[in-house]
Amino acid sequence: MATIILLTVSNVFMTFAWYGHLKFREVPLWKVIIISWGIAFLEYCFQVPANRIGSYQYSGAELKTIQEVITLVVFGIFSVLYLKEPFKWNYAVGFACLVAAVFFIFKKW
Repeated sequence: MATIILLTVSNVFMTFAWYGHLKFREVPLWKVIIISWGIAFLEYCFQVPANRIGSYQYSGAELKTIQEVITLVVFGIFSVLYLKEPFKWNYAVGFACLVAAVFFIFKKW
């Protein structure tokens, strides 16, 4: 559970580092880059321990899958609440495909 919490926190930081500046297009790009690097540093402070801790329980492929699912969920919420973009039906279909990917990766065959 610690891995999932740490990955979620890291993804919140990374989403803001990568996309938060889109609401501040008047800020010079060089400033946005520096601010984004600072936020990304915080992301790494959670991402690296999450992967280290998670590596005792999950394979690399499983860790990456968990991270990708969290990333898309965090970004979906971010895009609707922060960027005020609509959530479209095709996004839901894409998320359903991701759920299928999780099934196949985590299924013990």
